[in-house]
Amino acid sequence: MNPAPLSQMTSIADIIRTHGARDTGRVAIEFEGQSVSFSAIHKRSSQVANALLESGVEPQRTVAFLDKNTLEYFDIVFGAAKAGAISLGVNWRLSPSEMAFILNDAQTRVLFVGPEFFAAVESIEAELPSDLLIVAFGAHARWPDYHAWMQSQSAVDAGYASHGEDVAFLTYTSGTTGLPKGAMMTNRGFFAAFAALESWRLDSQSVSLVMMPMFHFSGSGWSLLNLGIGARIVLHRDVDPTGVANAIDAFAITNVIMPPILIDAILSVAPPRDLSSLRAICYGGSPINEALLQRAKQGLRSELIQLYGLTETAGGVSQLDHIDHDPANRPELMRSCGKPFAWVELKIVDANSGAEIPTGKPGEIWVRAPQNMVGYWNNSAATSRTITPEGWLRTGDIGQLDEKGYLYLLDRVSDMIVSGAENVYPLEVEAALQKHPAIAQAAVFGVPDDKWGEAVRAAVIRAPGTSATAEEIIHDTRKHLAGYKLPKTIDFVEELPRNATGKVLHRLLREPFWADHGRRIA
Repeated sequence: MNPAPLSQMTSIADIIRTHGARDTGRVAIEFEGQSVSFSAIHKRSSQVANALLESGVEPQRTVAFLDKNTLEYFDIVFGAAKAGAISLGVNWRLSPSEMAFILNDAQTRVLFVGPEFFAAVESIEAELPSDLLIVAFGAHARWPDYHAWMQSQSAVDAGYASHGEDVAFLTYTSGTTGLPKGAMMTNRGFFAAFAALESWRLDSQSVSLVMMPMFHFSGSGWSLLNLGIGARIVLHRDVDPTGVANAIDAFAITNVIMPPILIDAILSVAPPRDLSSLRAICYGGSPINEALLQRAKQGLRSELIQLYGLTETAGGVSQLDHIDHDPANRPELMRSCGKPFAWVELKIVDANSGAEIPTGKPGEIWVRAPQNMVGYWNNSAATSRTITPEGWLRTGDIGQLDEKGYLYLLDRVSDMIVSGAENVYPLEVEAALQKHPAIAQAAVFGVPDDKWGEAVRAAVIRAPGTSATAEEIIHDTRKHLAGYKLPKTIDFVEELPRNATGKVLHRLLREPFWADHGRRIA
């Protein structure tokens, strides 16, 4: 098969078809002492595609990956694309019951799972689809071994041609109803991110570090964006500040994406390592505070670029560029998340009427951009609540634009909490807490946190005659929720603030903790 020119790539499969055929010896990925070429991934992903087809996977069926970062992910994501399937990275931080919901909701046909998560999958196996094929990375008593399963197939590309509007990825985010929702990203939506290459200081000579998990766009999307331009990535299985600093020095890393908390951690362990190769650090999830910015400017030569976006926008829709990180001369911009990209339409509207609001006035942020999700998988009601008939995506964030076009986040329409760049919906946590026999009522809200941006806090009313401690309740709730969703603190109260209809007023619970902050969002 003749590879398409870079400018004509229309599917995820075209990335590896192009570079696998042209750059036969060029290293694509460095991982734990292994250097893997584009051509090797091209070969192995064709074997995966043929194995998927033999296993009965049809186009636009879902293939799931449950493991920390590993080389096999790239065989699978490109193999799934070559078969026209949809890739789903399962958040390994979730509880087994949460994983089961996602795998069932996505109608998953094949699940690839690493040894660290064998026990989790075994505990929910009876709840999963009867036709689900589980493939193991390593020896398992019942599930086929990945390498034997894959290597039995031909390395000749079957040649399935995906279309730009085909769904390429499902990324699940917590739901306001307590149930996760799968945001659908198309091939065309993914390639829209290539317009940001220059803004993010990326080119074919970049060496990008990848340690964010593949269930996040900051892991999978960042990886594939770099591979798409023929750049090399250095892959880490998990986040380790010392390992990151070592890799920057050893591989002369030029580009990386990470949250501010990790920038701080790397600066703390950096000496005597050389970090001068860094061109740019993209960060998101929360703004960078002035003290950390000064440390970064002193300890790094890198440019700092803040990105604002959502799971539903497949990454950044606005950018605060390095030149705008200037607290001495432009202190107001340190509260901004920059300007929308040129290809992004963004407006501030009245959340109820949809009428556009004048510059300088707060309202809900609506975005219309080529990388927006096309909807939520198997959930037309949630899709219609989020995407307007004209294609505007309601972000749920309250913000305002200044006269120069800079965007400022102020609050949220919903009570959603963002802790360590993960979305947490109070209703979901409240439902889990209220399964505990010691809790009669619970209300969950976000409070400021220097480390995570926001921390989850709960106010609960005890059930009569019970005396469970906060620590016991949090420990018992862990079986229902991912760790990052658990309350860090539980306050026992006599009553919860409610309006005339009985609805809990989360904003009144939050307000005392945010009183000294200029905005109600981290």
